[in-house]
Amino acid sequence: MTATDRSIELITAAAQAAADRLAHDIIAYDVSDVLSITDAFLLASAPNDRQVKSIVDEIEERLLKELGAKPVRREGDRDARWILLDYVDIVVHVQHSEERVFYALERLWKDCPEIELPEDAKLTLGKAEEHAKLREAQGDDELDGDLF
Repeated sequence: MTATDRSIELITAAAQAAADRLAHDIIAYDVSDVLSITDAFLLASAPNDRQVKSIVDEIEERLLKELGAKPVRREGDRDARWILLDYVDIVVHVQHSEERVFYALERLWKDCPEIELPEDAKLTLGKAEEHAKLREAQGDDELDGDLF
């Protein structure tokens, strides 16, 4: 079994929305062969809580406006360290960069096929590491994530 056309359409729109809000390391997996509850996961991250919220809001707005899709569940808003949007067909995970490293969801799903994403989303790969190195070089723990 592979992800449905609708799931791919949702993942593509969500990935583009995340890229437009400067998310880091956007990647999507077709999990339909190993999970029966959803077809695909989208993972993205940001270096601060404010940007995590901004990315999630943009994804939610874009999917509603362009595809008429509303999440059945939204979790993690309080702390904005890991917000999950459940659209049934897809699940979107937007994590603070620290949570992304700690939970390493990519390791869990690495055996699942990656879903082809828009070019803007592909260009985000490696941005979290680049941002961390810049923070370290500047000695600034509060460097704003909006630079990337």
